[in-house]
Amino acid sequence: MTRLTAEFWVSAYLNRLRLYEIPAFVVTHGDDTAGAVLVKLNTLDGNAKAFQRSFDLMSGERAWMVLAEGAESDVDAALAKQRSFDPDLWVIEVEDRQGRHLLDEPGLAD
Repeated sequence: MTRLTAEFWVSAYLNRLRLYEIPAFVVTHGDDTAGAVLVKLNTLDGNAKAFQRSFDLMSGERAWMVLAEGAESDVDAALAKQRSFDPDLWVIEVEDRQGRHLLDEPGLAD
């Protein structure tokens, strides 16, 4: 199965968020072709949550899992640690008081 490039996926994700009028921006631009993508959800109340895509070894399915959550500074530290391991990593920040990130929507969840 052919996979989308990271740049294409990020562009599509940002466009989908715009349709719902959810502000989002690229914090770190990773490798255009194969960079992994992390999504930070900032609820604008001092808290945040970071998501990473993981594979379920039993089913082979891809799913978004919580990498870190809590105080925004703690989440930012976890993201910085991940970036230190992987220079090809993308970080997208979504800002929504309602906690919407759309990662559970069709086309983004899988």
